[in-house]
Amino acid sequence: MNERQVSVTQIIHASSDTIFGLLADPRKHALIDGSGTVLAPQAGAPDRLSLGARFGMNMRMGLGYRVHNQVVEFEEGRLIAWQHSGGHRWRWRLEPVGEHTTRVTETFDWSTAKGGAFFPLFRFPAKNRASMEKTLERLALMIER
Repeated sequence: MNERQVSVTQIIHASSDTIFGLLADPRKHALIDGSGTVLAPQAGAPDRLSLGARFGMNMRMGLGYRVHNQVVEFEEGRLIAWQHSGGHRWRWRLEPVGEHTTRVTETFDWSTAKGGAFFPLFRFPAKNRASMEKTLERLALMIER
């Protein structure tokens, strides 16, 4: 961890493979998003993400906008991260702690962001922490059903 990252962790009662399958499907991102900003993948998004995959998302924060992402870290069933066109990253790390239990950590990493020095001024770390807590709660509810 460095000073330009914020992470949230939750234990989820499901296998890491099951959770990873959901995270690697951009069509499912809006279902678990705790920020309320992720709407849907743009046309042409892959059904399943892999290292180097590019995908766009339709977003809304007041006004609608689009973001473009590329998967920059990938380890099947354990790690996936995509980098936003602005340079910041969303990272998911899955650590099995039992046959059907996984420690899930979501990280917002702005250490590689263009203009990342300004993120704290706009309270992005604190806002994103709150949204990530909601995201992990939604993920747990969805996957544990």
